[in-house]
Parts: sequence; C-alpha cells; structure tokens
Amino acid sequence: MNKYITDRNKQILRLGSYEISKDTIDDVFAENASNWSEAEIEVFSFLRDWFSSSEEITVHTSGSTGTPKPRVVRKSQMIQSAAMTCEFLNLNTQTQALLCLPMSFIAGKMMVVRGLVSGYCLHVISTDGHPFSKIRFAVDFVAMIPLQVFNTLTNETEKLRLESVSQIIIGGAAIDPEIEKLLQGLHNAVFSTYGMTETLSHIALRRVNGPDASLFYTPLPGVSLRTSSDQALIIDAFNVCDETLQTNDIVEFDSAGNFRVIGRKDNVINSGGVKLQIEQIEAKIAHLFVSPFAISAKPDSRLGEKVVLYSEEELSAAKLSQMEALLSKYEYPKEIIHIEQIPRTESGKIRRKDLR
Repeated sequence: MNKYITDRNKQILRLGSYEISKDTIDDVFAENASNWSEAEIEVFSFLRDWFSSSEEITVHTSGSTGTPKPRVVRKSQMIQSAAMTCEFLNLNTQTQALLCLPMSFIAGKMMVVRGLVSGYCLHVISTDGHPFSKIRFAVDFVAMIPLQVFNTLTNETEKLRLESVSQIIIGGAAIDPEIEKLLQGLHNAVFSTYGMTETLSHIALRRVNGPDASLFYTPLPGVSLRTSSDQALIIDAFNVCDETLQTNDIVEFDSAGNFRVIGRKDNVINSGGVKLQIEQIEAKIAHLFVSPFAISAKPDSRLGEKVVLYSEEELSAAKLSQMEALLSKYEYPKEIIHIEQIPRTESGKIRRKDLR
C-alpha cells in the first residue's frame, strides 16, 4: 500500500477545485470564507484537527445502542483503514468522490481521510435524505446510508444520477431486503459494508448487485475473524483497533472465511420457549411493505415475550393474510401497532430499545 500518502505532513485534500494541505488550509479558507457551505466548513474544522500536532483524534459512536459516546483513536489507524478501502475499491487520483454524510460520525470523517490518503477529489454537499437531488456533476464514488439510498431509488431522476456513480458503499445500518431488491436493477457496483466506529468504518464488504452479488462479507486484508461459543462474531483488526472486539452479531462462515450476518443477539425474541430472530422475520415479509416497519417484542404473561409489528402504514386484510402465509405461528405478530415514524438514529438504524 506504499502508493498511498500516509504522512500527514505531505497529505493534500482536493476539495472541488481547491487543494488543501497543512500549510495552505488557513489561506484557502480565509480567501473564500463567505462562499463555503456549512458542510464544507465542517470539513475544514476536521482538517484543522487532522493537521494538528496531536497523533490522536476524537470520534463518536453512532448511538444505535444509546447516547453517542466519544472515543479517542490514533490518526495512523484511520490512515490504515482508509488505505484498505482504497485498495479494495481502487480509489485513486482519478476518482471523483461525493461526501453526503455528516462529519459528526466516523463515516463522514473517513470519506475525507480516504481523499487525503488516495488523492481523490472530494465534492461536499449538505447532509439530507436526497443527496442526488442537488448534484449536477459526475461522481465515481459515494458512501450513503440505507435511508438515503431508498429515497434516491424512489425518484426516477435521482435514481439515474445514482446509477451513473461507478461504486457505491452503503453502511450505518443493515440494508432492508426491499432496498436490496431495488438495487438489483442498477448496473454499477453497489457494496454493503460491515463495521462500527471502533473499527474506524468498515472491516468487510459484500457486493449487493451484479454477477458477484453475495450474502457473505469479504474481510479486508489484516482482519482476522472468529466466533464465540454462541456464534457471535469476534474481530481482531489490530491495524485499526488495539483491542479484540466482541460483537453481538450472530454469523456463519463459508469455506473461504467470508461471513454472513444472521442477526443480533439482543434481537432475539423468546416467545413461549421458541427463540425468534427479529431480522429473519423482517426479511420474510419486507416485500409486503411500501413504508417502513419493524418487528419488536412486548412482555406477555403467557408467552414471556410476544412478537409485535410496528408499521408506518395501515395493513389491509389481504396483506395480513399474505403475512400469515409467510410466517410460522410463532413468528406471526400477536399485536400490530400503527406508528407515525419508526424511531431511528441519525445514521438510519432502527432504535430497537425505543420500540421495546
């Protein structure tokens, strides 16, 4: 990976038509102070921190399991993470990349670091649910969350712009089966990422569409994986994280060492002694819904826990009948609740604890 720029003193970020280095950042910002958008100003703020003498930087967890927490990491580890992704996707000085994620979380920061490491040109727009409603220029690479992808796919103009992007990575939350089905019609390369703040973005990717599509994630070089006694994934990725990480994701491996995620340990419902995986139930019925929904549980005096369905749409008798045919008697919801909006984190993950 020696083709990448790992020395922070020599790194340059190509931000649109500007080149920003440790020596030029203040001048570039001052010369165009009135023209920078809020999103671009956040990038400048990060770069000042990045180019400082400190070898460490503070990042924040996504908050999917509670309040976002600060975490201090080494900049050298972020550089290693960026280089692994750039190598996997062949990102280089010819690449035009789009940043449409907030700089408050690791995904946004790593889009900038990848530009510093690979030399790609970064275009920055404000963060919202319809990033491709704004751009009128060619993009080769973008990172998005599933909610942004779903919104884009439901607008024909935005969908065409998305399809012109050579490579798309999707992270921050699991890709809904219905979204994944819609992505099959795209002719560019779409990848789902697996990772967390602790791994400084992702440590594995899987192709979502095309002839190489798979349910299994391929770990990046330098990543070692195994499972605990209850089949939860354990990660050793010491080039980006000092400690061994015990996840709550139940996985299975193929013969090549790739893995697929079955669900989370804390998303198991014990109903009448039968253990049900929330994600597997959702996958079976996802195609029936045009609006967001989620499976959860409530305490039940007879069953211990009962399966509950929260839906942003009112369900017809026909749809309930279809659902009953797809699910076992244990999986079928004992209660269906109409909800205005499924609670989500900023990165698009369902707040499962809030539902419970």
